[in-house]
Amino acid sequence: MFFTYLRRELGNRKKQSIIIAMGMALAIALVIIVNGVSAGVKSAQSTALSSVYGVGTDITVTKTATAGGAGAGGQQFAFGSGDSASGSSSSKTKLSQSTLQLAMGTSSLKESSLATVEAVEGVKAATATLSLTNSSFSGSIGAAPSSGGTSGSGTTGKAPTTGSGTDSSSSTSTGTGPSSFSVDSFTVTGISTTDTSVGPMSATTLDSGRYLKASDDGTKNVVLDSTYATTEKKTVGDTLTIGGKKFIVVGIVSSSSSSSATASDTYIPLDTAQSLADLDGKVTDISVSADSASDVTSIQTAIEKALPSATVSTEADLASSISGSLSTVSNLVSNLGKWLSLIVLAAAFAIAVLFTVSGVSRRTREFGTLKAIGWSNGRIVRQVAGESVVNGLIGGAIGAAVGVAGIIIVNVIAPTLSTAAAASTSGPGAGGPGGASTASTTTDIALQIPLTAGIILIAAGLAVLGGLLAGAFGGWRASRLRPAEALRSVA
Repeated sequence: MFFTYLRRELGNRKKQSIIIAMGMALAIALVIIVNGVSAGVKSAQSTALSSVYGVGTDITVTKTATAGGAGAGGQQFAFGSGDSASGSSSSKTKLSQSTLQLAMGTSSLKESSLATVEAVEGVKAATATLSLTNSSFSGSIGAAPSSGGTSGSGTTGKAPTTGSGTDSSSSTSTGTGPSSFSVDSFTVTGISTTDTSVGPMSATTLDSGRYLKASDDGTKNVVLDSTYATTEKKTVGDTLTIGGKKFIVVGIVSSSSSSSATASDTYIPLDTAQSLADLDGKVTDISVSADSASDVTSIQTAIEKALPSATVSTEADLASSISGSLSTVSNLVSNLGKWLSLIVLAAAFAIAVLFTVSGVSRRTREFGTLKAIGWSNGRIVRQVAGESVVNGLIGGAIGAAVGVAGIIIVNVIAPTLSTAAAASTSGPGAGGPGGASTASTTTDIALQIPLTAGIILIAAGLAVLGGLLAGAFGGWRASRLRPAEALRSVA
């Protein structure tokens, strides 16, 4: 009886049913697309971060460098009698020097801080890295003119502060004669050879050769980023000079999350990096993974208490350093999309309630007759609610189909979002919680919206909710009708 009556009533009020269903469909489709885009943006943010900080890295620990403070990284060249020089009084004097120093804007932590972090409850794994910059200066200073010249100082070059494989050159003519110089730099990261489950190497895939292993500790073996290897035309077995020492290339890696470069141009054993940079017992970053995502906040608090001078950042904190079109989309979804979808959803629910109540008002004689023949208030309420829920489910089905179609279209088009994750090699970037940066890792990521069963459940849940709200108000209105008044009214 219930379904027979329901089918008949829906058939008799097709226009009302279509309006309610279409309003619900529009709202649900918008909610599905906005939520899908939000999930896609979060995934893109994780991809951008993982290429810099490592897959599975939940927390990073760094120390903010103060301008001019002790331990602050930066390129410095000091020339004296012991430096490489050649030439004569009648020719140019050639100078060259190679340095391996802390990356610009970074500061070091004690390596013992790693043990402190590992002792925190809830920490699954932790690894320490040392972010360095290898800078090579080469140039020549012309001999002083025999006469007519004005004494002066030679050209002074300042090394570049950003980028990898950078070459800066300059030439001038001063009191010492024509001079020129160039500076080439690339990033070097000292890594643990025993644990690659967290940190920068966890976000890489092996292209050729092998990863560093425990037996490489203390050796001069190096793994190159594929982009840097291509630029420098290096392959496995070639040599590369780092800190004035010859290193053998044993492997080439690329980012596992995108086509962008990895966190560093080169990777060498941590102890070797510390020795060459004269930073024994020092690290710049500690990457941490948690046993559970729910433990991240408590772990962050515990590390901050254990290491009060350090900057402890979670992935959510680091995400704020991402700029570019990805950040724009993220802000749009957060600030506009969700509010718009909520407003449209509320409007659809309101339309469903108003049309249902209006329909009940036009059916006063019908409900009065039903009450007169013995229908209870509860049965009438269930009947009206059933009709409203069916309208909602129809709208939900249409809305889900439209929403899924919209997601598929976006995934086929795959719009590209640009990101710039400012970073101090493997630590937090400028403007973010980790302090000043030396480089900005730019990544192009194709936006992909995940299509999951959760989206369908959201559609079904919203459809049922809308139907129940409309049915509740309509049923309440119908239950208040008195049989005698209803029978006297004109439908």
